Amino acid sequence: MKSMWFWVVVVVGVGLVMGRELLFGQAPAAPGSETPQKPGRGPAPKEGPFGPGIPRIPMIAALDANGDGEISPEELANATEALKKLDRNRDGRLSREELFPPMPGGRGGMGPRPGMGPGMGPGMGPPGPGGMMRQGSSFQTPPKAKDASEEKILKVLDELDRVQRRGMMNVPVEDGRLLRLLAETIGAKTVVEIGTSNGYSGIWFCLALRKTGGTLITHEIDAGRAALARANFAKAGVLDRVTLVEGDAHEKVADLKGPVDLVFIDADKEGYLDYLKKTLPIVRAGGLIVAHNITRRMANAEFVKAITTNPDLETVFYQEGAGISVTLKKR
Repeated sequence: MKSMWFWVVVVVGVGLVMGRELLFGQAPAAPGSETPQKPGRGPAPKEGPFGPGIPRIPMIAALDANGDGEISPEELANATEALKKLDRNRDGRLSREELFPPMPGGRGGMGPRPGMGPGMGPGMGPPGPGGMMRQGSSFQTPPKAKDASEEKILKVLDELDRVQRRGMMNVPVEDGRLLRLLAETIGAKTVVEIGTSNGYSGIWFCLALRKTGGTLITHEIDAGRAALARANFAKAGVLDRVTLVEGDAHEKVADLKGPVDLVFIDADKEGYLDYLKKTLPIVRAGGLIVAHNITRRMANAEFVKAITTNPDLETVFYQEGAGISVTLKKR
């Protein structure tokens, strides 16, 4: 989470760009009048500091604790803690979607900018029913267990997300669900994971592997996290599908034998290119290399170049959660 003063700068910057009407629900007062006006609409009714029917942006609402339309020195001093409440997936960062969720009427993010057609604003998806715009995550619902075994695993995943997330750098829930979907869709028999942490993402893979009859080979350099992961795998009832390799994955992956159906890279970002070079030869044709934290701020530029310029690979980027690249090794 950024420092308090970083967010103060963000708030001021957004205010300068978007204006008082969008942030606080008020337009500037007309000359010679104390009543805020909206262009072409006449005087705005005086119904509270935010105006009638104008939504408050969550970032501003979190800071303006007393709802008076101003951010006091006391509220600024509590900015960091206040903004943490917006971190819905508890990944330690505030995404654009968390800062600017869909507005009433179905507009995603901050809505279309002047001169933009429908669906051209940031975070916009295709038109929904009645022409309303939807963001992808607005359709998200919790995963549904198909049987008692799957229900047990999902309960463990929920517990880990709530209790053990701090300090573990786990994938967000939506990214875990995507990993499960990818592995199950390609019928993965062997999944290689680089960066076990406490086993959270590995358990998502095991949801798929119990259907495909496959196994997970996961690498963790920290002995404490490896021990915690083993306990969590056992608690979820999937330990028999997991081989946990302790040590430096840059060295250990050299011991892997193919074919591998899916490689998931979520470790030291500067090492992504090395992991790719060492695992790509053993990935089967039609297999996947999936990498986490592929964002402008965190992605390894050399890795991104490697997966987007190699004619034997096809890569797409999924930006809904914490940023994922999905690379197909062509047949």
